[in-house]
Amino acid sequence: MRVRILAVGRLKAGPERELVARYADRLAKIGRGLGLEPDTTVEIPESRAGDAATRRREEGAALSRALPERTVLFALDERGKPLDSQALAAHIGDFRDAGRASLSLLIGGADGLDPALSERADVTIALGRMTWPHQLVRVMLCEQLYRAATILAGHPYHRAG
Repeated sequence: MRVRILAVGRLKAGPERELVARYADRLAKIGRGLGLEPDTTVEIPESRAGDAATRRREEGAALSRALPERTVLFALDERGKPLDSQALAAHIGDFRDAGRASLSLLIGGADGLDPALSERADVTIALGRMTWPHQLVRVMLCEQLYRAATILAGHPYHRAG
């Protein structure tokens, strides 16, 4: 299953980009044997519209156009379900085992995801109740994808408390 992150906004050079690359590389190495392959990260430009609803709608349309056909869709949303790492791994493993060809994870812009896009999601998750900068969300999501792969592989990286 190809794993793709689609995000509104660009990740500039710096420590966040380095961490994303590190976890993507780790996922690529362990994921091959598990049927999980990182795909290209797609960055959508932020809308310059004057109001939040229009920005969400424009960004949502751009994200929708970039989605592979028949992909499993995970939306990151502050109103989503907070999952622990094992539950995230289980969701990914279940979709992989069902033969789904791709998984797309969506990170919205500063105003969040377009509600129409959120409604299409197979799974809506929150990375906790706090609001995080988009650069850190991308790092945390990449780390959790790597962690999910290690859980599925039975690798000792994840130590449940």
